[in-house]
Amino acid sequence: MKRSNAPIFWGLFGAGGMLAALFGPVLVFVTGIAVPLGIILPADAMSWSHMQAFAQHWAGKGLLFVVVALFMWHAMHRIYHSLHDLGVHAASATRFACYGLAMLATLLAAGALLAVGF
Repeated sequence: MKRSNAPIFWGLFGAGGMLAALFGPVLVFVTGIAVPLGIILPADAMSWSHMQAFAQHWAGKGLLFVVVALFMWHAMHRIYHSLHDLGVHAASATRFACYGLAMLATLLAAGALLAVGF
């Protein structure tokens, strides 16, 4: 039986989908509506100094990394299968482009979060 790497990608897709479904709308509401209008938190809660302090904490780094990486893997897996459904059957090229971009975004997110410092 031939081994496949599909379970890895489906796992990342599922984790990213669950995260996007549960926390995506909350993130949009908090960062796009509630904080700018001062509904839940004061308007300066997302100031540069507060966000930098959040990104420098180990828990903040972990949360930001998980959100960016899993959202990206979910999106790229969905795009890959959507391209297949639309008739783009260059499997190797589209697979490399989609999953390569997700890997690149994951590495860039890790690098940026490590560059912020602790």
